[in-house]
Amino acid sequence: MGGGLRTGRTTGTCAAAAAMAGTRFLLTGETPEVVDAPLPPGGTLAVPIERYERDFGRQNGDRDSVRVTVIKDGGDDPDATHGCEVRAVVRLDRDADTPLAVTLDGGEGVGRATLPGLPVPVGQAAINPEPRKQIERAVRLAAEGLAAGRVDVVIEIPEGETIALKTLNPRLGILGGISILGTQGIVKPYSHASWKATIEEGLDVARAMGLPEPVFTTGRRSERFYLEAHPDMPEQALIQAADFFAFAMRAAADRGFERVTWAVFFGKLVKQAQGVEYTHARTHPVDFGLLAERCLEAGADPALAPAVCSANTAIQVLDLLKDDPARPALVRLLADRAARAAGGHCAGRCRATYAVFDFDGHPL
Repeated sequence: MGGGLRTGRTTGTCAAAAAMAGTRFLLTGETPEVVDAPLPPGGTLAVPIERYERDFGRQNGDRDSVRVTVIKDGGDDPDATHGCEVRAVVRLDRDADTPLAVTLDGGEGVGRATLPGLPVPVGQAAINPEPRKQIERAVRLAAEGLAAGRVDVVIEIPEGETIALKTLNPRLGILGGISILGTQGIVKPYSHASWKATIEEGLDVARAMGLPEPVFTTGRRSERFYLEAHPDMPEQALIQAADFFAFAMRAAADRGFERVTWAVFFGKLVKQAQGVEYTHARTHPVDFGLLAERCLEAGADPALAPAVCSANTAIQVLDLLKDDPARPALVRLLADRAARAAGGHCAGRCRATYAVFDFDGHPL
């Protein structure tokens, strides 16, 4: 509306809607085109249903079952799952002589936990706790009035195994597909919540595996360069923290890590040395006046100061200093400043060391 960014629905909300529609179909024969899926914080979200496979159960010798499909809509968030099918296979056992029970599992394309430290136990389908509660609540709402029996729900993501290759799931020990996520039920465009959750889960896995020192990287390239320089490093130790400088330090300290390494390019080092909590270029640009002061402090040629002040990028500054013997001293000075800022973000509970690269992967 009004040119703003469009919100979407999480995989958890899609799964809940599909399970809700399937339960209603088995109990009433209705095939609603839209259901009001419950959201974890409260309220509902209208979710369109793509299709019902009513003959699915008969083909499998089970009349009381149906497969319902919802299309994941991530809104304007860059989401690997946007446009994929989220399915719920719902089976109803009316003869179960117990108060109404709901079971939940993952099928095709839903990953399974294989490492400790994740929100779900090893061996369990990677459906996180909040979506689990959301799906069960949706089923119980649809089954309102049914006092006894059992509803079995299996969530499927037909493209899940392929999509998972674009995520960090394999490194976290989630194999065979994607995770069913969503703490709020709604995907907010460019929300930071999912990335922060990934940082926390990565740290939890590293701690559960007994790794003493996580390595924060700012993306895939800095991660690749670090691994090339340290080929024996377990990949579970590497966590893509992106721009979340302060958050990552606090999360590491909260989990008892006393030391971390940051693998960064020169530009991110400059930002972290400025002490900012979040280092994205759009919201926290390089302070070139301050960088010029740091160059002078490191012993660079004072004649370069005006060019540094008027530079467009940190890499441009690095190139200006390529023949200046003070360049290594500048990198060390900035790393020391960044390390102090890192400690300050977590009240000194965790300290940071630095591996700094140029854009070609050469250690600085």
